[in-house]
Amino acid sequence: MRKLLVFQHSAREPLGILDPLLRRSGFRVRYVNFAREPDLQPDVSRYSGLIVLGGPMNVDEVDRHPHLANEITAIREALSRDMPVLGICLGAQLLAAALGANVRPNPVREIGWYRIHPSSAAQSDRLCRHFDGSQHVFQWHAYTFDLPHGAVHLASTPTCANQAFRYGERAYGLQFHLEADEHLIQRWVHVPEYRAEMEAAGPEHHLERILRDTHGHGITARRLSERVFGEFIELFDWRPPVRLGSR
Repeated sequence: MRKLLVFQHSAREPLGILDPLLRRSGFRVRYVNFAREPDLQPDVSRYSGLIVLGGPMNVDEVDRHPHLANEITAIREALSRDMPVLGICLGAQLLAAALGANVRPNPVREIGWYRIHPSSAAQSDRLCRHFDGSQHVFQWHAYTFDLPHGAVHLASTPTCANQAFRYGERAYGLQFHLEADEHLIQRWVHVPEYRAEMEAAGPEHHLERILRDTHGHGITARRLSERVFGEFIELFDWRPPVRLGSR
């Protein structure tokens, strides 16, 4: 059985839509919840792949959350082993940091539904070829990252240039929350501290608008999520093509 390691930073931010997809594909999933085990130094060599989820902290808060440094070390180890790696929101920022890119505040907070614009490279990318420029994705972040050296830029929004990237063939960073379905978003917006952040971000982020947009975009976003994550799962069986004349 294939084993997957998941870095979690809050019990409120689980795998969401990804969980049943992975289990139906025969994965054994192990969560590492750093909110409960902040000193843990996971051994990624025992696993077939790594997913790094979102969280309320930022990459530059290592003094308050020392586990972030351990996560970056583990991500680098996974990359060195050519394991499938998926970073979501904070996870994408940690992946970018592991690759040497600068992670910094975004000029604006993105909270709610935003239209995602694929790059030209997305058309030939396994995961992001499913973006056609018409879809909205759910966002909740205040930070962004520079594109890592050697990475392929895959998507943007008008207010955040780097929304998705691929490094090598099996490592992806997604700034947005494709894993969040309508039920999970409903939970988030009713968490008092999450709701306070949402309301402080301005009237365009207020509860009523987000709930209305969630109802409007939820079904389409779920279909997109299942396509993209289905492609990620297939990366576990991908091998580079053998070139003629190679040994």
